[in-house]
Amino acid sequence: MVLLLVVIAALVLVSLVVVLTRGTPKPLDASTPEGVVQGYVTAVIGGDEAAAAAFLDPGQDARCKGFESVAPERNIRVALVSTTQRETTADVVVSISYTNVGGPFGSPEYASEESFDLSRTGGRWLISSAPWPLLVCPDGETAP
Repeated sequence: MVLLLVVIAALVLVSLVVVLTRGTPKPLDASTPEGVVQGYVTAVIGGDEAAAAAFLDPGQDARCKGFESVAPERNIRVALVSTTQRETTADVVVSISYTNVGGPFGSPEYASEESFDLSRTGGRWLISSAPWPLLVCPDGETAP
């Protein structure tokens, strides 16, 4: 019985160490479409709209006309699914997962795949369209 408790305690301790030392995701190259999306998402989730706006192609996302930025969910995770890169445009598909969104019988997690559209402007990649759950509309782009 004591041996079983020691084994369980050791497994819990190892699991805790793995979770706590996992750290943050490795930063991707900021000159790639994936790196631009990673920087943008990091800024949006961190609540830094000014930093997020630096990744946007000004005036390109027509959904900003008449709408304000969408505040991201509190418990959100974003994972890279795929990238299609062409000479002057790219599409970055991500999986957006929300945890603890269920009610008394709801699922504790919901996920959807969304796409970022990017264009190469002035030699750098900029986001021309962001998915609604992570949409940031810089000041001056929203209608009154």
